[in-house]
Amino acid sequence: MGTPAERPWRLYGRVLLACLYLLAGVLHLWVPRPFLGITPAWVPHPEMVIALTGACEIAGAIGLFTVRLRKFAGAMLALYALCVFPANVQHAVQDLSTGTGLGWVYHVPRLFAQPLLCWWALWAAGPWQPRR
Repeated sequence: MGTPAERPWRLYGRVLLACLYLLAGVLHLWVPRPFLGITPAWVPHPEMVIALTGACEIAGAIGLFTVRLRKFAGAMLALYALCVFPANVQHAVQDLSTGTGLGWVYHVPRLFAQPLLCWWALWAAGPWQPRR
């Protein structure tokens, strides 16, 4: 799971991130309805896209635990977090404009957390670090 020279915080951060993505991926596949509700209208075949995003999250989580795939998985999870940002914006606009969903207390931190997720995936996997 980790290399002997790896710092414990990077290992803990990677394990936590992998667990979060694994949970999110399982939820995308098991309970897709909430994700379908926030998918922007311009996304074609939303059911298939939700299933594929869930599969990508699960694959990324597994990749973070694999030494050979870790750097690639981290880079792809960072890219994934960037690509799903429009759905997060759609969710915020939908909820805040109708007043029927989650409020500012949820959406503002969630939107600002997206760059943090990108950084976290890159930091935890270390795609720019030389292989040891």
